[in-house]
Amino acid sequence: MNPSPPPQDQVRRASGAALAGRSLVRRLVLLAAVWCVALLAGAGVLLTANFHAAALQRFDQGLSEDADDLYAGAAVGPGGEVFAPAITDARATRVYSGKYWEIAERRADGKLHSLERSRSMWDADDLPASADVIEQLTRKPNNPVHFDGPGPHHQRLRITAMQRLLPRRATPIVFLTAEDRGPIDDDVQRFSLMTALALVVLGLGLVAAVVIQVRVGLSPLFAMRRDLAEVRKGKVEGLTGAYPTELQPLADELNALVEHNREVVERQRTHVGNLAHALKTPLSAMLMEAQAQPGPLAEVVERQADLMRNHVEHHLRRARAAARSQTLGERTPVAPAMEELTRLLEKVYRNKDLDVDPGDPSLIFAGERQDLLEIVGNVLENACKWARSEVLAHVEALDARRLRVTIEDDGPGLPADKREEVLRRGARLDESAPGTGLGLAIVDDLSRAYGGDLRLGVSERGGLKVEIDLPRADN
Repeated sequence: MNPSPPPQDQVRRASGAALAGRSLVRRLVLLAAVWCVALLAGAGVLLTANFHAAALQRFDQGLSEDADDLYAGAAVGPGGEVFAPAITDARATRVYSGKYWEIAERRADGKLHSLERSRSMWDADDLPASADVIEQLTRKPNNPVHFDGPGPHHQRLRITAMQRLLPRRATPIVFLTAEDRGPIDDDVQRFSLMTALALVVLGLGLVAAVVIQVRVGLSPLFAMRRDLAEVRKGKVEGLTGAYPTELQPLADELNALVEHNREVVERQRTHVGNLAHALKTPLSAMLMEAQAQPGPLAEVVERQADLMRNHVEHHLRRARAAARSQTLGERTPVAPAMEELTRLLEKVYRNKDLDVDPGDPSLIFAGERQDLLEIVGNVLENACKWARSEVLAHVEALDARRLRVTIEDDGPGLPADKREEVLRRGARLDESAPGTGLGLAIVDDLSRAYGGDLRLGVSERGGLKVEIDLPRADN
């Protein structure tokens, strides 16, 4: 009992089988598509992130300039009170316009207390500044700090805070400017959408280009496959097309393989012929000696030698058929062979009505003529032998790869429990009839050698119905 392969081998075999089941075109296109999607998706994310950072940087720069203007225009009164400059931006005077500013100071508790703020804030809360923001202002008093925060009517504000010292003020002053960041977010979203759309179109174009490139690039392989199919069908003897440099060695090897196959089959035929000659000669000598010296022993020798010769003929025919079935390009038109058998049997069985329909003249048997005559001839002769008065035969195409020969008679037929028996070599249900009992067995063996099938049934006329499926060659 062979040990079962380890799980790793099973996984590798399963994955290899899965990959083998995919077409080369599909595999190349899929790999290229995955690579293009990954690159384009990364490019889209990078472009959007860069656009967002650049837009936000420009937005923060404008807020920083507003804070600088607010600081530059601020004044301190005699009592230390702070006065805001005159703001020319009309948005800062409209209530909840989205443009806000505030001047605040830090108290002892670390929180900001508003000193002045824009009219646009109206009755809203002061601009938010978290403890983290205040800590950053303390560490870097002259550098602006940019952050997001909530504004009036649930606006999302972009806020810039800057801490500076004013004359006659002991504590630093914090200048805050804020603006609704909704427009910039809309711009980023619009840019992301347009970028995604452009990249999708580009990706589809790249995938289409890859498909065309793969189809055009692999067209010599498809041409080689078609040419090889022509060789298999027997229409040409080898691959003679002009192939690219990478495929020409493969074409040469395939031609060499086809030629080697022909040589091997020819050697097999020669060996079979030599074997037939070597066996027939001693058997013929034994039969001649037995016939020259009659007697009980001679009758036994003659009967057994004749049976041996029939068996030798049967196995030699089967071996020849098996060898021929491996040969590429064997083709036999069916109609002429059927007409030849009809003419021959009509001369032998003049009292039988033999109705043979050879079918479509374009039907071609994928095998040698001698084997087709052997297969159909045995069944037709058997039908003529047992028919009372009528034998029917017709040929039809089952599909592009198979054809069927159906032969019926109006004889006594064959019981269902005897049909398996008659297919055994040498089996004879009626010992009084002439023959060796090898007819249907030969037909069955020859049909199977070509990958065909033989079935026995009941004819509508009461006799035996024989259906033989055989390989069909392309026209």
